[in-house]
Parts: sequence; structure tokens; C-alpha cells
Amino acid sequence: MPAADHASLDRSELDDQHRLTLCKELAITLATFPRLRLGHLPTPLEPMDRLSEKLGGPRLWVKRDDYTGLSSGGNKTRKLEYLVADAQTKGADTIITQGATQSNHARQTAAAAAKVGMSCHILLEDRTGSNDPDYILNGNVLLDRLHGASVSKRPGGADMNAEMAALADTLREAGQAPYVIPGGGSNEIGALGYVNCARELTEQADDMGLKIDALVHATGSSGTQAGLVTGLAAIESDIHLLGIGVRAPQDKQEQMVFDLAQRTAGHLGTGLRIDRAQVRANCDYVGPGYGLPTEGMKTGVKLLARTEGLLFDPVYSGKGLDGLIDQVRKGYFDGMENVVFLHTGGSAALFGYADCFDLPGYTD
Repeated sequence: MPAADHASLDRSELDDQHRLTLCKELAITLATFPRLRLGHLPTPLEPMDRLSEKLGGPRLWVKRDDYTGLSSGGNKTRKLEYLVADAQTKGADTIITQGATQSNHARQTAAAAAKVGMSCHILLEDRTGSNDPDYILNGNVLLDRLHGASVSKRPGGADMNAEMAALADTLREAGQAPYVIPGGGSNEIGALGYVNCARELTEQADDMGLKIDALVHATGSSGTQAGLVTGLAAIESDIHLLGIGVRAPQDKQEQMVFDLAQRTAGHLGTGLRIDRAQVRANCDYVGPGYGLPTEGMKTGVKLLARTEGLLFDPVYSGKGLDGLIDQVRKGYFDGMENVVFLHTGGSAALFGYADCFDLPGYTD
């Protein structure tokens, strides 16, 4: 091997060692924040070889955050580990949060509150206008109630932060100590869960001898992506991070992520700076609006169910999946060898959208 190749190999090995050192330093920093262990971590990192063969692009992998364990799993569990711990530190006895009708975040929050013995109040915003009984009572809404949370509805377009603040005032007057969690658990405290995930994924891939070129995920309330942006920056990772928007136009989505990533970096207290160029969101797959099905989502969800045995939700991970599949086909990842899709969970929402998949009935 020529000397230049030896030098390149040494440089690569040194970069890997440096990155793992930064992972350890990040773990030490994160350990200074209150955290309640709720998830089954680390979650698996698995190949999706049948899908990879079908699409003909890079080798595709899935980071199974649908396996976090809390009430059928999902990405919000990582955020709730820090948020519920912060609530306990502040002496709260009640959790308040909000989301859309089939909110995965609401379901996991209700479960987390039940696990620690807190009351939970969930405000659900009607963003779709649907009165289908399965949509408004089944899926995540059924599980919210099963976990013992009180569930109330608000009209689409309501100021949900103001609604939560008003409820918190009422509960305080009744002698309770409420703690308000924003929609999606997306603030600088909740985002720490995905700062930690960036570290976890990097160490996991190193143990497997896997070089990850890109990481793709659905992005909505911005906490997952902001945490990943911050975590990858902290360990000086060169993984290409791409969010697939499920709610807002690109400019708005990227600005929300960047603003929260900056606040999260400030919360870490290490002097970390966030590069705006590292915040990328493709919002071409939202369709008619948040929570409203698209043909690409339906095709993607059925494809993964039938090639990999994996279930994705119609609102969030399913639209992210649509974006991943389409971008592979369009050549976005050409030249890359390994692309990871972060599975943010949410399959419980499928039971609120059964009719949209046009599935056959019983056979004779």
C-alpha cells in the first residue's frame, strides 16, 4: 500500500477515535441533567435489505425507535426521559400536554405520567375536521384514555399553548402542581433525548463496523431533528442529516429546527455553535396538510409492511418514509453506501386511519 494510502487510513482511524472520545465527553455532559429511564435503549439498528434491493440505491438501515418500549414505543420516549425528570425535580404532580387528535406524543406522555404516578391532562387539536369514530376514539386516543389521562378537544387553529396555560392556572387554583410539556416534547429539555440518540447511534455503528453516510427521519414539531443536529455537531460527525417535513413549509420548518438547536446547544452549556447549513428539511411530502393521508404515504406504509414486516404511522413516520423512498429513486443519495432511516414509531395511529389503505376483506 502506498504511503499516502497509509496516511489516509491513519487519518480515518484518528478521526474515528476522536469522534468516540467526543461521544464519551457528550455522555458526561448529558449525565449532568436529570433523566428518568423510561426507554429500552439502545434501540436496534437493523438492515432493510429487501427494501434496498427493490429500490436499487444505497443499503438502507432502520434505527428502531419504535422499540423504545413505552406504550408501544416511539421517539417521544427519549424526550420524556428528560422532561418527566425535570417535572419531578420541580415538584410537579400533574402533566399537561397537547397534540393533534392521533398524537403519538400524547399517548407516550400519558403512559409516562402513569408510570411515575402523576395525573395527565391531554388537549387534542382537531387539525383534520374528521368525525370518523375510529379517528377520534380509536388508535392513540384509545390508549390515552386507557393510560388514565383526561382527554379534551380543541378546534383547529386554537392557540394550544394558551389553552395549556389556562388549564395550568385552573389546576394550580385547585391545589395541584402542573408541569406543561409543549407539543411533541419539543423544547431544549426534550431535545436532549435526541442529542443522546446521536451519540448512541454513532457508538452503535462503530461497534458494528458500519459507516453511516446519511440519517433520514420525519420532522414536525422540530425537537427530534434539533436534538440530532445538536448531537451530531457536538461529536463533529459528518453524517448527512435530512428531515422529511410532515407539517410546515421548508423555510419555516428549517427555521424552527435551527432555533431549537441553538437553544439546545445553549442548554448544554459547552459553548457549542450550530451551523445553519446542517439543518435540512425536504417538505415536499406533506400533501394537503398535517395528518391528512397522501398516496405516497399509503404506498410506502404498505411497501414496508410487505417487504420488511415493519409498521409505520400515517401522519409522521409514513410521510418520512415516502420522502426516503422517493429521494432514493431520484438519486439524492447517489454515491452513499449506508443510509439510516430513524423509525419514530406511531403504528397505533394506523387504527385511526384503517379505511384510507383500501385493504381487501376476507377471502373465501
